[in-house]
Amino acid sequence: MSLLESVIMGVIQGITEFLPVSSSGHLALFHNITGDPVDNLLFDIALHVATLIPVCIILRKEIWAILRKPVQKTTGLLIVGTIPAVIAALLFKDKVEALFGDVRFLMIGFAVTGLLLLYADCVKKRHLTKGIKDMTYIDALVIGAVQAVAIAPSVSRSGSTTAASLFRKVSRKEAAAFVFLLSIPAILGAAALEVKDLLTGAITVTPSDGLNMAFGFVAAALAGYLSIALVFKLIQKARLRYFSFYLFALAAFICVDTFILKGIVFGG
Repeated sequence: MSLLESVIMGVIQGITEFLPVSSSGHLALFHNITGDPVDNLLFDIALHVATLIPVCIILRKEIWAILRKPVQKTTGLLIVGTIPAVIAALLFKDKVEALFGDVRFLMIGFAVTGLLLLYADCVKKRHLTKGIKDMTYIDALVIGAVQAVAIAPSVSRSGSTTAASLFRKVSRKEAAAFVFLLSIPAILGAAALEVKDLLTGAITVTPSDGLNMAFGFVAAALAGYLSIALVFKLIQKARLRYFSFYLFALAAFICVDTFILKGIVFGG
């Protein structure tokens, strides 16, 4: 992988991590287009961690409130919401990694995410009566269960958990805040699993790999900061359907490439 490819992947990660179009799915497509193996998940996790920087900047007040008073309801909601993803990652890690190379699954995941975004825009404002403080632990568990499904590539974590939050009647503004707060332990947990593999020798990093990760990390952090504010506005204004149209078109293109063109673009 060249430095240019690393930067491109960083930009893709930074933008798509917050836009509800699945960063992991787009990274998997990039791997398929370039022909690179899809087993360098340590690099992908490094890009995910980079996108935590803009989250911490944008939600610094909420994060600081939790750090000052860790024993509070919001902390409990985040813990409950994180548990399903932890269980899914521990039980199905190998199976999920195998899906990164299956463009047919990517096609299905993009289409499902598109449907969830259409649903999110259809929820009427008058039904959204809860703030984070009004959420129940059942709400957090439902949202967390959806996030667990979104560990699969091409199922957008932000898009699916936003739809789940609205389904549980959380207001759009509060849903956006909770969704991105919930991303912090999810991304850190995924990084911890990869660090464990690194320490046990299952993954090795060369100096060239380290340089690629550094460039990709910076690109992902900068691109993520530029996109996160846009997503907050789109969630509050119920404009996520524009991304659903893009995802439907992408799924259709993958379908044509896979079954008619026989993998000319995405490698089959």
